[in-house]
Amino acid sequence: MKRGDARPYDAYKHFAPIQTRWMDNDVYGHVNNVVYYSYFDTLVNEYLINAGVLDIHSGDTIGLVVETSCNYFAPIEFPQTIKGAIGVSKVGTSSVRYEIGLFDGAEQPVAAGHFIHVYVDRKTRKSKQLSSDSIKTLEGIKFD
Repeated sequence: MKRGDARPYDAYKHFAPIQTRWMDNDVYGHVNNVVYYSYFDTLVNEYLINAGVLDIHSGDTIGLVVETSCNYFAPIEFPQTIKGAIGVSKVGTSSVRYEIGLFDGAEQPVAAGHFIHVYVDRKTRKSKQLSSDSIKTLEGIKFD
């Protein structure tokens, strides 16, 4: 994927600031590629927790990451605040495909990727249907 092929900033419906940390930089002076996945995970879970549809401590349902990818277009580094953006491209019976963009003030992202959660019963780890509240929350950030 080329930077110009990625979803632009205004395609997303939910945004959150991300402050890079000193430990995010690698020996080459920019945020290491593995850290981007941590940003993705934080963005998605923070959205779900704040929307009241994910209880990470005692909820019966949890989301397991089964697939993720990232395309890198421009470096970011500490100290820098970027904006994370998430949207939903597909809602299944028990799974969701999130699209994530990381932005440094430009219309096109510095990185873009996706993240698929499969929702399961916390104890049995068997697939569990999304609740109506979850579906409503996810539909709120679904791409047109």
